[in-house]
Amino acid sequence: MDHTKSTRLFSLAKRVIPGGVNSPVRAFKSVGADPLFISRASGCRVFDVDGNEFIDYVGSWGPMILGHCHPDVVAAVKSAAESGASFGAPTEKETTLAEMVIDAVPSIEMVRMVSSGTEATMSAIRLARGYTGRDKILKFSGCYHGHSDALLVKAGSGAATFGVPDSPGVPKDFAKHTLTANFNNIESVKTLIAENKGQIACIIVEPVAGNMGTVPPKPGFLEGLRQICTDEGIVLIFDEVMSGFRVAYGGAQEVYGVTPDMTTLGKIIGGGLPVGAFGGKTEIMEMLSPSGGV
Repeated sequence: MDHTKSTRLFSLAKRVIPGGVNSPVRAFKSVGADPLFISRASGCRVFDVDGNEFIDYVGSWGPMILGHCHPDVVAAVKSAAESGASFGAPTEKETTLAEMVIDAVPSIEMVRMVSSGTEATMSAIRLARGYTGRDKILKFSGCYHGHSDALLVKAGSGAATFGVPDSPGVPKDFAKHTLTANFNNIESVKTLIAENKGQIACIIVEPVAGNMGTVPPKPGFLEGLRQICTDEGIVLIFDEVMSGFRVAYGGAQEVYGVTPDMTTLGKIIGGGLPVGAFGGKTEIMEMLSPSGGV
């Protein structure tokens, strides 16, 4: 199989892009190869610049659940582009999308649109801190919630491919507010909460872990988190950037029947385009500016 053009383009990319890629997982180092450069895609297939054809099991890491270049999506994108790309002002379509998300996801009563899954999680955590007046957050080792500083602690993100457990460049002052428990181990959560009584603003979790392999929650785990958060006044955040609209239309929370206080979503709500959202209970979401002060 010829990869001549991909190899040449990778060499050119490394001159202007760190590592030649815009996300560590795209470097293909974990599989011992140079990345393929894709020229086009259609349905379930992608084609590289050397003319090789592949069945796409990645789906742009999840968002392309409808396949590439679905006619309805292409038509919608063209229609939107013909009206203008960005206005810096509200549009009716934002409200329409918000209503669709609220109708689909059990926990979301109000929703704020952002530009990425990373922005959704960092915004949700900031809001949880403002709502509770607490600083610490609790996450799980191996769960990835985007590349904001506090969430890269033991994230097992793209850096794990290169044997780096945590991301250099995250100040200790940030990291000290991030507590890390073990996924599917409710006792590890209880221990950390007991050690940090009244200090934890939120627990953020992938209800189905996707970054360390697909790891479903054990029976009682999500239910245990829900009960703990209710008892301790902690905001429970489900990061459904990967599981939302894929595990089920209403996300993993629909499948497992556990409703968090807040939910984060990624670019699947934009047909694969750069967009994200976070939402939850009205009493929490109304603390956002301009309604509130967060």
